[in-house]
Amino acid sequence: MKEVLDRCERKMNKTIDALKSEFASVRAGRANPAILDKVLVDYYGAPTPINQMAAVSVSEARVLVIQPWDKSTLKSIEKAIQASDIGINPVNDGNVLRLAFPQPTEERRKELVRDIKKMGEESKVGIRNIRRDSMEKLKALKKDNSITEDDQKNGEKKIQDITDKFVKNIDAVVAEKEKEVLSI
Repeated sequence: MKEVLDRCERKMNKTIDALKSEFASVRAGRANPAILDKVLVDYYGAPTPINQMAAVSVSEARVLVIQPWDKSTLKSIEKAIQASDIGINPVNDGNVLRLAFPQPTEERRKELVRDIKKMGEESKVGIRNIRRDSMEKLKALKKDNSITEDDQKNGEKKIQDITDKFVKNIDAVVAEKEKEVLSI
């Protein structure tokens, strides 16, 4: 029974981590290097993440600076950013690329908040699916007479407690990201 609870908690932790990484790529008007995580550059025939080819830093609140270690890759990094769905054109000064993040409009912020809430709800559904699977595993253990009925009831209560804890975590992460988006 302990392994069922441990597996349940591990999977729920992964769900929270996935939500946080998804939130990192939400463009909220602040310069955030994580926005470039999904952008791949064709580097000698191999798709390579920008952070493996260049130093990415935040010079000001709304400006991201990309300084390639190999100056010859500057053009290909620029093309990859333009081809991506980031929606920002990089400024190339010959040495570095600058990404200036525009101030989002009120309407855009509200749209971002809706998206954030939707991602949060999808994560909660994932958490509930993990709970359902864990409950079914406990029922299977009871059916095989591996655990008693009392163990099953205690296990179900613990799984519900873990689920409630993770749903609260998701709500807190969503509220934090919402506050970040609206405070710009």
